Amino acid sequence: MKVLIISDTHSHEENLEKILLEDGMPDHLIHLGDSEKGEHAIRNLVTCPLHMVAGNCDFFSNLPKTQIIEIGGQRILITHGHYYYVSVGTRDLTEEAKANHCTIAMFGHTHKPFVDQSDPELTVLNPGSLSFPRQEGRRPSYITMELEENTAPKYEIHYL
Repeated sequence: MKVLIISDTHSHEENLEKILLEDGMPDHLIHLGDSEKGEHAIRNLVTCPLHMVAGNCDFFSNLPKTQIIEIGGQRILITHGHYYYVSVGTRDLTEEAKANHCTIAMFGHTHKPFVDQSDPELTVLNPGSLSFPRQEGRRPSYITMELEENTAPKYEIHYL
């Protein structure tokens, strides 16, 4: 099962369209906030299950701030991250995920991609931003997660 993980599109869905054209429709799409009124456009682009949360720029959005979802036997906390102070570290997010018996915690907000698998109980990841990347090189980024029965999830950071 393939899960596409994106964040911080800020009403610019062109790169998501490009990914979908090149890689095909994933089995699930997770958007970790700051779609900035782009949620309807994103819903119209995909035919797979879509999981979205609100970010700090999603004013007047009815999207949840945090959600716990289950995909392929994995319990996943998804959030934008600003309520967990992710700009200064992932401690608060990690504590929340573990308190809710999650095996994966996903967030956006910082516009910098990374995957941290140093804790055997919890993977923490951020796909970066498809529209306004902030990491060195400033290339738009996203993550794919491959889930297969009875195996650990596999993550890959992709750059456009």
